[in-house]
Amino acid sequence: MDGGAAVLANRADGHRFQPAVRYSRRLCARPLTFPGKFLFDGFIHLPLVLPPVVTGYILLMLLGRRAPLGAFLADHFGIVFSFRWTGAALACGVMGFPLMVRAMRLSIEAIDRRLEDAAGTLGANSLWTFGLVTLPLALPGILVGAILCFAKALGEFGATITFVSNIPGETQTISAAIYTYTQVPGGDAKAWRLTAIAIAIALGALIVSEIVQRTAHRRLAQFE
Repeated sequence: MDGGAAVLANRADGHRFQPAVRYSRRLCARPLTFPGKFLFDGFIHLPLVLPPVVTGYILLMLLGRRAPLGAFLADHFGIVFSFRWTGAALACGVMGFPLMVRAMRLSIEAIDRRLEDAAGTLGANSLWTFGLVTLPLALPGILVGAILCFAKALGEFGATITFVSNIPGETQTISAAIYTYTQVPGGDAKAWRLTAIAIAIALGALIVSEIVQRTAHRRLAQFE
């Protein structure tokens, strides 16, 4: 089960990595405003403030087997989310996506725009400027965002149990497993073991993210 929860979190992290980079880049690109930007930004960060059960229920209503979108995906593409590990990964990814986007956005916003302007004066188009200037400078923030998303996905409970239930070996996250063991007589020892594992993984993720940030700051300081 421990490995299964980590795999679900890793899959959720991978599914959300590229969309987060694209969204962060567009959100920080000039011009800085566009019609509906604040509404769109609020929608992206909504899972941070919504109760996780609400997020899971929305996913169930949208992607359940009897929901219009879920039935269409299942009938035409064979993609099923409800009560499958794919749904668990999706729910974990949705809950961790705002954390990833926020870290990436702050990293991209902190870049000195004069460096991008200098690349433009040397003949680089916007795509080359992003790939050779913006992305390398924002890479620490991107890595930190991915780590935070993984840690958040690993401990997800409310959205996953509402959307895909708690099926051992299929959709059970580490939080759901702890909850299950607390309801079983004699399951305290296993619950404590999983709690220790969760704390170790979460603390390790925070330490790694801090190391990445400090290393990046030291390297950037060498060029100032």
